[in-house]
Amino acid sequence: MTTLMTRSATCVAALVLGAGAASAQTVGFLMPDQASTRYEERDYPGFRDAMAELNADAEVIYQNANGDAQLQQQQFNSLISQGAEVIVLDPVDSSAAASLVNQAKAQDVRVIAYDRPIPDMPADFYVSFDNEGIGRAIAQSLVDHLQAEGVADGAGVLQVNGSPTDAAAGLIRDGVDSALDGSVYETLAEFDTPAWAPPEAQQWVAGQIQRFGSDIVGVVAANDGTAGGTIAAFNAAGVDPIPPVTGNDATIAALQRIIAGTQFNTISKPSEIVAEAAAEVANAFLQGETPEPETTLYDTPSRLFVPEVVTQDNIKAIIFDGGINTVEEVCTSDFMSACQDLGITE
Repeated sequence: MTTLMTRSATCVAALVLGAGAASAQTVGFLMPDQASTRYEERDYPGFRDAMAELNADAEVIYQNANGDAQLQQQQFNSLISQGAEVIVLDPVDSSAAASLVNQAKAQDVRVIAYDRPIPDMPADFYVSFDNEGIGRAIAQSLVDHLQAEGVADGAGVLQVNGSPTDAAAGLIRDGVDSALDGSVYETLAEFDTPAWAPPEAQQWVAGQIQRFGSDIVGVVAANDGTAGGTIAAFNAAGVDPIPPVTGNDATIAALQRIIAGTQFNTISKPSEIVAEAAAEVANAFLQGETPEPETTLYDTPSRLFVPEVVTQDNIKAIIFDGGINTVEEVCTSDFMSACQDLGITE
């Protein structure tokens, strides 16, 4: 219990928006893990700032479960006891989250599934990027690249999926499968990465390098963290050049790897877009309104955004000219020369 309380304390941050007396409206923003930097760098600030503009009197409480489903349940319970009217939930475990939605419904608390769906119990709304489309896009981009490079039909690729407890990871995997199964290349082996942890991906890929060696012509990694672990495994094995590795999330580290040529692609999906949409839905619920969905997924009213694939060929146009990241953030001293070679800097 002491350990759990300590972890909870280190994962919790709260911000009261507005001034004056305590607000009667509370919104929870529960994120799943710290393995990806996006939640601290993009999702929470995007949601916080959007809520501040939409409803300056609302109190936003942000917590991160650090990959612990039990801790997330405690955080969820705490938000309900604090009178939260809306909880934005990116679940650690999509199946376990069904009981949280059921609990919220019993107490008239609205739940917005965020990024990861909750298949077994429809939430009040779901906001995300099109995860199946992400998987299909990164895998098809790799297939097209291998064919353009003249890699022979029947050559083998590895598939590094996301967490087995994350329904969004399952959708990404389905998209990857749809691209690879219809391609001329063979999937040598695949792995579901526990908690999306890069060290787990690195360890598995290291074993596959020993098993398949130079037969590996590419790797479809489901996000930038698992891509980083994959690339670390090839580096540790002394593989040069590293076969093309996909990614997803457009983290700064991944953008730097793409610029340096060690990662092939990623997905540009500025989390602020989804965070702002979640804030709009949350505020609508606070106002007693019913937000309009664009589609339905898992019997849940949903809004899904279409992402873009980023490679060396378009990184300048999408990331820098598009204002997603600045040159100063990405083109640090270690990457300045490579940025110059790609025309990102002069």
